[in-house]
Amino acid sequence: MIKPLLLLRRRFASVRWRTRVTLWVAATCAGLLVVMFARLADLALMQFAQQTAGRPWLPFIYTPLVGMLVVWLTTRFFAGAQGSGIPQVIAATRLAHQGKPVSRLVSLRIAFAKIGLGTLALTGGFSAGREGPSVQVAASIMHFFHRYLPNARVIRPEDLILAGGAAGIAAAFNTPLAGVAFAVEELGRKLETRTSGVLLSTIILSGMVAIAIQGNYNYFGHLDVQDVSLTIIAPAVAAGIGCGLLGGLFSRMLLWPQRHQRFALWEWRRAHPVWFAGGCGLIVAVLGALSGGLSFGSGYGITSQIIVSDIGLPWHAPITRFLATVVTYFSGIPGGIFAPSLAVGAAVGANVAEFFNVAAQPMIALCMVGFLAAVTQSPITAAIIVMEMIDSHGMVISLMGVALIAKAVSARMGPELYQQLARGFLQVPAAAAPSKL
Repeated sequence: MIKPLLLLRRRFASVRWRTRVTLWVAATCAGLLVVMFARLADLALMQFAQQTAGRPWLPFIYTPLVGMLVVWLTTRFFAGAQGSGIPQVIAATRLAHQGKPVSRLVSLRIAFAKIGLGTLALTGGFSAGREGPSVQVAASIMHFFHRYLPNARVIRPEDLILAGGAAGIAAAFNTPLAGVAFAVEELGRKLETRTSGVLLSTIILSGMVAIAIQGNYNYFGHLDVQDVSLTIIAPAVAAGIGCGLLGGLFSRMLLWPQRHQRFALWEWRRAHPVWFAGGCGLIVAVLGALSGGLSFGSGYGITSQIIVSDIGLPWHAPITRFLATVVTYFSGIPGGIFAPSLAVGAAVGANVAEFFNVAAQPMIALCMVGFLAAVTQSPITAAIIVMEMIDSHGMVISLMGVALIAKAVSARMGPELYQQLARGFLQVPAAAAPSKL
């Protein structure tokens, strides 16, 4: 009797360790791919800046052509890779929970397409980020490794998709805590006991891989904010309300094609997606010319300069970045809205600080939090991402307060953006599902 029990115990221990090793390998691969995506995105942005330096006419030709090529490749070969990636992951977790196929939303094919096409789009100057796509990339990797678990019933596919999505945020922003918060707020809405260990270990390991390769850096740099006084209360409340309204408008505009599908413009886009992308590229080029180049790219470069050197921005910087991001999303290219949203918030903060004649750094931080919280309606995640950049405990309450105000205002204007967009991916024809790779 004792011998069978010992054999069973050893077998269980072996299965448990094989499960752990499989998950560790998957998390490491996810972290490596996210870091590779980050490096490629930086090279793409640098390439666009170098090619257009001294050639202000080039974006009017190059940007539309890049947009058309990317959308043609996406619609022809990589359906499911378009857009942010976060709605796809949300939809994939729901479909996996129902036992339905998810290979059109999370797969190796989609992961590498997201990286390649997203990088290509950035070479054209489109206002897109890599953070949302990184969520889909990491979720795809984790879902792929589910088949190699010794006992697939121990960890459900939706658990790995959820863990991978959170790991993508953690590795992209170098903020593991933000990954956990995003999983709770946006992807899964709750942490189950059976999921929490997988989620946390995956996030930590993916974050460690990113840190090992890129160093322990802050995503946009470091905000040197001194202790704030009570004089910031009025500007902070104004920033929360203003960013809430602006972020709510942004979300409503992104949901326009989904809510009004019979509108002539969106019907034409469905019939001619490549030409539509070319038109969007031309608009992005025009906005870039009007802004003096400030609206091109993800916004990472100019936002980093604002944070590090406290440079001023023209009054139109938030407007052109706002519009360029909306048009980029409409084009259908693979790209996210996290970094552009933070860039819009930073530009708004710089202008608000000048209007109220207060220190720029605190207002930049508050407006970055406010706009991102309003767009995503995930205030805790937004606050944690910006908190990582600030070495001042005195701003923690202010950041959370502005995030909650902005989220409350935005919620009055419409539903949660990612949750609403995810509904469009829930109806997946089984016959059209590609291979599981």
